[in-house]
Amino acid sequence: MSLSRSTKHQVLAALIAGCLSSVVFAQASDPAAAPVTHADKKASKEQSKADKKASVAQAKADKKKTDVQADADKANADANLKDAKKQ
Repeated sequence: MSLSRSTKHQVLAALIAGCLSSVVFAQASDPAAAPVTHADKKASKEQSKADKKASVAQAKADKKKTDVQADADKANADANLKDAKKQ
C-alpha cells in the first residue's frame, strides 16, 4: 500500500500531535507540579517526625542487639576457656 506525500505528512502530524498532547497531559497531572498546601506541609512535617522516631528506635534496637551479641560471645569464650582448662 502506497501513501501519497500529503497523506504521509498528515499521519506524521497526527502522531506528533498525539505525542505532544501526552506530554502536556503528563505534566498537568504530575503531583509534584501541584501547589503545596498547608495540609501537605503539615503532613510532610509529621512524616519527618515519624522518620526521626523510627531512626532512633532502630538505633536503640541495633545497640541492644550488639550488646546481646557481645554478651553471648563473652559467654561462649568463657565456656571454651573452661572446656580447655578441663582437658
